[in-house]
Amino acid sequence: MTRGSWHGDLGRSGRRWGTLVRMTDVPTRTAIRTCPFCEASCGLEITLRGDDIVRVRGDRDDVFSHGFICPKGSTLKQLHEDPDRLRRPLVKRDGEFVEVSWEEAFAEIERRLVPIIEAHGRDAVATYIGNPTAHNLSAMLYARTLAQGIGTRMRFSAGTVDQVPKQVAAGYMFGTAVTVPVPDIDRSDYMMILGANPYASNGSLCTAPDFPGRLEALRARGGKVVVVDPRRTKTAEEADEWVAIVPGTDAHFLMAIVHTLFDEGLADAGDHIRPWVNGWADIESLAAGFAPERVEDTCGVEATTIRRLARELAGAPTAAVYGRIGICTQDFGTLASWLVDVVNVVTGNLDRPGGAMFALPAAGGAATRGAPGKGKGFRMGRGHTRVRGLAEVLGEYPVVVLAEEIETEGPGQVRALVTAAGNPVLSTPNSERLAAALERLDFMVSIDIYRNETTRHADVILPPSSNLYRSHYDLLLLQFAVRNVANYSPPVLDGPADGLDEWEIMSRLALIAQGQGALADVDLADDFAITSLVQHAVGDASGPLSGRNADEILSALAARRGPERILDFMLRSGPYGDWFGARETFTDAEGVEQPAVTLALLEANPHGIDLGPLQPRIPEILRTPSGRIELTPPELVADCERLRASIGRGRNGHHLLVGRRDLRSNNSWMHNLNVLVKGKERCTLHIHPDDARALGLSSGDVARVTSRVGKIDVPVEITEAIRPGVVSMPHGWGHDLDGVALGVASARPGVNSNVLADEEQLDVVSGTAVVNGIPVTVVPA
Repeated sequence: MTRGSWHGDLGRSGRRWGTLVRMTDVPTRTAIRTCPFCEASCGLEITLRGDDIVRVRGDRDDVFSHGFICPKGSTLKQLHEDPDRLRRPLVKRDGEFVEVSWEEAFAEIERRLVPIIEAHGRDAVATYIGNPTAHNLSAMLYARTLAQGIGTRMRFSAGTVDQVPKQVAAGYMFGTAVTVPVPDIDRSDYMMILGANPYASNGSLCTAPDFPGRLEALRARGGKVVVVDPRRTKTAEEADEWVAIVPGTDAHFLMAIVHTLFDEGLADAGDHIRPWVNGWADIESLAAGFAPERVEDTCGVEATTIRRLARELAGAPTAAVYGRIGICTQDFGTLASWLVDVVNVVTGNLDRPGGAMFALPAAGGAATRGAPGKGKGFRMGRGHTRVRGLAEVLGEYPVVVLAEEIETEGPGQVRALVTAAGNPVLSTPNSERLAAALERLDFMVSIDIYRNETTRHADVILPPSSNLYRSHYDLLLLQFAVRNVANYSPPVLDGPADGLDEWEIMSRLALIAQGQGALADVDLADDFAITSLVQHAVGDASGPLSGRNADEILSALAARRGPERILDFMLRSGPYGDWFGARETFTDAEGVEQPAVTLALLEANPHGIDLGPLQPRIPEILRTPSGRIELTPPELVADCERLRASIGRGRNGHHLLVGRRDLRSNNSWMHNLNVLVKGKERCTLHIHPDDARALGLSSGDVARVTSRVGKIDVPVEITEAIRPGVVSMPHGWGHDLDGVALGVASARPGVNSNVLADEEQLDVVSGTAVVNGIPVTVVPA
C-alpha cells in the first residue's frame, strides 16, 4: 500500500460493468463521505451514476486524511448492495423468520415487551450496544434515548471487551472517561506502542487517518518507533525495535520503566504541568518494588533493555507512549492503561507538542462543559450485578456477567434483551454459554442489518437503513483525534420511503417501553431529547449559553430534526461555535480567525474544516475534585498489590493465547463482504517454529486448542513472528452456526476464539474480559 495514495476502484465486475455501459447517458455526480468502517475517519469520494455507485476512492481534499484509504473503505458499495443485508423487519413465527411491515414489528414488540416490564420490572430488560454504533451518528445520539426509555440498569456494551480500562484510568487521573490523551504523532520524535497494531487497524481511541504513514514520517525525520508486543506485527516489522513481551505483563514492564526513571534521576514532569500533579512521591514509592531486574523474567524482557528504553523516553526531545486493546484486555488492563500515562507524565511528555495531548472536539464533550479546571471527578460502582456482584462502570455492567444474569432465576433475572449493532455471541467470553442463555430469554429484539450469530436468537430484527441513506459525523471518534477537525457527511442517496434510521427505531422502542404504544410519534422522543440538552446548556453557569432563553435556542434549531438538530446544537454551543449569534468568528490554535462553526458551515465545506493542531489543555481540561492530575488514584493503587504478587508466576505448561487483527476484517460484520475475506485463510493459529516442533505440528495441520471453558480445532500457521510459548488467533470468526444468513461469511466460517475466553477471568478494577493471555493447551487434532 502506498501511503496516502491507495484508491479503491469499484464497479468492474461483469454484471455491474454491463449496467454501467447501458447507463452511459446518465450523468455522474460525486458525493463526499467519511468512511464508517474504523476509527481512522478517512474521507471518501464516491462517484455515482444515478443511484449506482461507480467508484469509491480516497478524498484527496479531505482536511484530515488527504486521500488515504485502506481496502475497507472501498467496499462501501458492496455493503450497500449486499443481498444478505436486511431491508425489512423480521419476526420469528413458529421458529422461522418472516418479513413483516414496520407496523407489525413494533406491534409485536409492544405485545411481548410491555408485559415483561409490567410483571418483572424494568431491570428484567437488558440492552447491549455494539462497536459499530461508535461510527454512527444516529445510534450514538439515540442509544441513550433507548436506554432511558427502557429505564433499565442492566446495560451492556462491547466496551468491556475492548476499551473500558483506558477510560477508567483516564477518568480517575483527569476527571472524565473521555479525557484520554492521544499521541501527538505528527510532531513526536519517539513513540512507544504497546498492544496496538496500527498498520492493521489504524488508531484506536486515537483517530488518525493513515497512522502507518504518520509513523513512517516520524522515522523519516529521525525519530524512533518501538513496538512492545508478543507478536512481530506488521507495525513491529516496520518499527525500529520490537520488544517481544510476555502477554499480560505490560503493567509490570511499565512499572519497571517508572522505577528506572526515578531510580536514575530522570523523572521530571516538566514546568508546564508540575504544579498540577498530585501523587509524585507516591508513584515513586509504588514503583520501588518493580526494579527491572525483579520483573525481567516475568515480562520476558531483559532488565538492560527496560532501563535503556526508559532512558530513551526521558532523553528524546519529545516522546509519547501509546497503548491499546492488547493492554486493555488482560489481567491488569486498567493498571497498564494507567501506567501508559504515568510514564507520559514522569517523562515530561504529557500535554506538550510531540507528547501525549488532548483533543478539543468541535461538538464539545465532558471536558468542555462545566467550570474549567475542576469537577466532580470520576466514579464507578453505583450499582453491582445481582449474581457475581461486579461493579457498574460508565453506566454499564461488564458483559462477562450477561449469561449468568439470564440463567439465574429470582428477582431481577434478565428476561428480555435489546441489542443494537452488536454480535456478543462472537465477541464475548465463553460465547457458547451466552448463545445457550439467549435461547432462555422470554423475548429479544435486535437492531441490526444482518441475521448473524446473535440476532438469529431474536424474536424481532429491526434493520436500520443503509449507511448511504443517512448522514454521518464522528461524534465520539473526534474526541480522540490527533488533530482538531470537523467533517460532516449528508446522505449520499435518498432512502426508500418505508426505511427507518437508528434514531427513529430507538426512539420508537423507547416510547413503547414507556407505555406510549407502537404507533407513538417519534418526534415526541426527539423533541424531549433536544429540549433536555438546551435546558441543561442554558443552566450551565460556565457555558457559552448561560442564562439564554431556551425557547430562543430551540427556535433557531427548528428547521432540523433528529440527529442533525442535535448535532447542530452541539456544534454551535461547542468551543468553536457561533454560540447562537453571540459571535461570528473564533481564533484558532495558530492565531487565524475562522468562521464560527455551525452545521451549515460544515455542509458548505464537504471536505471538512481544519481547526488546527492539538494544543496544551492542562489545567483547563481537568475535572477532578482537586483540580489536579491524580497520579496515584486510590482505586488503582489498591490493585498494585495484586500486580506485585503476580511477579514470577508461571504458565504451568500452558501456552498463552492472544488475539490479532487483519487490515481487511477488523470486526465480524465485515466478513460478509467477499472482497475483504477472499484470498488466503486468515483464521489460523500462529505458533512459533520451536513450539510447533515440540508439539509435532506443521503448517496446514489442524490443532486442538483447549481452555478451561472450551475447545476448538483450528488450522496451524507456523511463523517466527510470535514469541515462543504464545499462540495467536483473530477474533470475530465462527460463522458456521445454524440460523445464520450470511452467504459469504458462512462459506469461510473460521472458528470463534471466544469459545476459549473465560468469563471468570477479568481485570479486577474494570470488570473487562481477559481475551489476551488466555492459558490454553495445544495438541494436534
